[in-house]
Amino acid sequence: MTPQPSISFAKIAPSKKGSAVLLAAEKGAVSDAAKAFDPSGALKRAFSITAFSAKLASVVEVLAPEGSPLNRLVAVGVGKADTISEHDWLKLGGAVAAHFRKADDVAVVVDLPGAKASAEDAARLAAGIRLRAYTFDKYKTKKDESDGKTDDNKASKFTILCANPSAAKKAFAAMDAVVDGVILARDLVNEPANKLGPVEFAAEAKALEKLGLKVEILTEKEMTKLGMGALLGVAQGSPRGARMAVMQWNGGKAKDKPIAFVGKGVTFDTGGNSIKPAAGMEDMKGDMGGAAAVVGLMRALAGRKANANVVGIVGLVENAVDGNAQRPGDIVTSMSGQTIEVLNTDAEGRLVLADALWYCNQRFEPKFMINLATLTGAIMVALGQSHAGLFSNNDELAGRLTEAGQLTQEKVWRMPLGPEYDKLIDSKNADMKNIGGRYGGSITAAQFLQRFVKETPWAHLDIAGTAMGSPTNEISQSWASGYGVRLLDRLVQDYYEG
Repeated sequence: MTPQPSISFAKIAPSKKGSAVLLAAEKGAVSDAAKAFDPSGALKRAFSITAFSAKLASVVEVLAPEGSPLNRLVAVGVGKADTISEHDWLKLGGAVAAHFRKADDVAVVVDLPGAKASAEDAARLAAGIRLRAYTFDKYKTKKDESDGKTDDNKASKFTILCANPSAAKKAFAAMDAVVDGVILARDLVNEPANKLGPVEFAAEAKALEKLGLKVEILTEKEMTKLGMGALLGVAQGSPRGARMAVMQWNGGKAKDKPIAFVGKGVTFDTGGNSIKPAAGMEDMKGDMGGAAAVVGLMRALAGRKANANVVGIVGLVENAVDGNAQRPGDIVTSMSGQTIEVLNTDAEGRLVLADALWYCNQRFEPKFMINLATLTGAIMVALGQSHAGLFSNNDELAGRLTEAGQLTQEKVWRMPLGPEYDKLIDSKNADMKNIGGRYGGSITAAQFLQRFVKETPWAHLDIAGTAMGSPTNEISQSWASGYGVRLLDRLVQDYYEG
């Protein structure tokens, strides 16, 4: 893997080597502290020549500035200095990282003209650098030299210069743990399915015990005893055994009920006997994006020592085509005792989640459950790829998720639930069927899941459009976005700690 950049914090003082990044507001204004890095006014001349507007994340550069020991001076626009949002600071870090892909020593001056940058702002910029610097190239034996890299084992060193480096370093420690969680989620989704099946995925979850998590791995034997016929029915066509990872972080008071997150982990989805078209099937290595988000979240919470009791559960299967695979028309019995007529074996994620949700609810009696799944293509028809679909039986939980989505820009949009949709999954031959017809596919999928949560506050996030193959942006150039980790960490941080 391409190494991650190193990041440190220090007081603002002019650099005598490497490169320097200054923040420029409207009309190219820079702070007095930043001007000390450019005594000759090279950047000001560059602003005039290039008509630099200083809009957010825009960049202008001067190479080998006259009379300076620096390799280059770079200005990054912030727009209006007094209106920068939390997420904008991440974007600024992403713009910095994008400009320094070649190994270099970079001083980033976090100081604004006419406005104050906090220690948290400096930390967010640093987090944005790490998020944008991520690449997945572990299987390349020859690296791409087109970007000018001279040594693939080196990465840029960023020193964040700010007013209070000790406070920024402390703030960054927590954010850095969240970035680690995002990177883990991205790595899991990017891994090819021949390298990451249910057993290997479970091992990745088990490895988090080193951070203080308690992790149990249920095998097919344990799940059979528990009656998880819905989940095991999906797995029966694959020689790679099913697993369920049960992760616990006990950072809150012993008497407090936990909050719970459940992820769909289909490590590869052929569609089973209701086989998918060949075109694009390679993307189905990412059909475990929900499980990846839950594992990444648990890593983030443990890494920053969250003051909360949290359960993370992921159901892990491979949906394969085989003589043993379940058939359209099969009827399976879920852990809840409810029977399901499987009319389409490609509607398999909801079967996995049905048993995972029921198990979670029965064993832990959580305050709420949130599940994440790359569940339906229908949600992309409705919302595109800029929002995940949100379905919930609880207005307060839905509102908090929406607010966390706005702050992190991992946005959600609430979709309807109701009896008129629920009746579409009634079956003549079993308690329910696993598809509801042509229309409202993401809604009927959510209605199916709701039958396995009883009265517990619950939310379902359909992340099919946001977890993989989503549009790249200032902090992610990866096919796998790691969607959900920052969203849910913010939810926990703002509402469920302490």
